[in-house]
Amino acid sequence: MLTPESVLHEAGSDTVGADGFYPFFDRLHAAFSDFQVTVEDTITEGDRICVRWTCKMRHTGDALGIPATQKTIHISGISIMRVANGKLIEGWQNWDMLGMIEQIQGAQRSTTYVSA
Repeated sequence: MLTPESVLHEAGSDTVGADGFYPFFDRLHAAFSDFQVTVEDTITEGDRICVRWTCKMRHTGDALGIPATQKTIHISGISIMRVANGKLIEGWQNWDMLGMIEQIQGAQRSTTYVSA
């Protein structure tokens, strides 16, 4: 679904084409197994598609530099894609990376908020 020129913007870096995407995909699969991705919502307008998704996976590998915990991890994210001729031309992705690390390491998020 990607062209050699397709660009994915994520976490301050760009990945170009399938060749650029495969190392990310390989690292993810080296760290996690039992993926279950659920599309929660989609919105389309013109050549853009917005997808709100959730993912459940198990931390079974050491690829993130953290020993495998066998914990089941739940994350959520939003991806926006620009499509042309049935191909993903450009994408923007934001997902809860901090929440994933906190679940793996057993940390808890602070619920204290500072008001202005």
